[in-house]
Amino acid sequence: MLTIAFVYFFDKENLFKVVINKPIMWLILLFVYSIFSVYPQELIYRTFYFQRYESLFHNKKLFIFINAILFSLAHLFFKNTLVIILTFFGGLLFAFTYKKTKSTLLVSIEHAIYGCWLFTVGMGEMLGFPS
Repeated sequence: MLTIAFVYFFDKENLFKVVINKPIMWLILLFVYSIFSVYPQELIYRTFYFQRYESLFHNKKLFIFINAILFSLAHLFFKNTLVIILTFFGGLLFAFTYKKTKSTLLVSIEHAIYGCWLFTVGMGEMLGFPS
């Protein structure tokens, strides 16, 4: 509801624009994003990071915080403060999910759901999706 309200008040013309105007492109992008963007990101930022660096941290909260910061910094090329903030909180959420489940598949599904929702609701342009 929060994302719908955000797009409604700040970018009303993009609210569900892609779903309404280009539903086939929307479906293709959901698939391509999930397979070729989300899954590789989760392999790097959760699976590899946790396996490689978790033993170096005594403070597990700091470990997760740094993971979220790194995930957020990976999105700097978008040059958008909102993207950095969203990816930081997403990074926290995904790191907690991975820590709890140790499943790249589950955290990838969660990441894909949130990312695809942001594209669906109309925030895709700021996240690098074509419109």
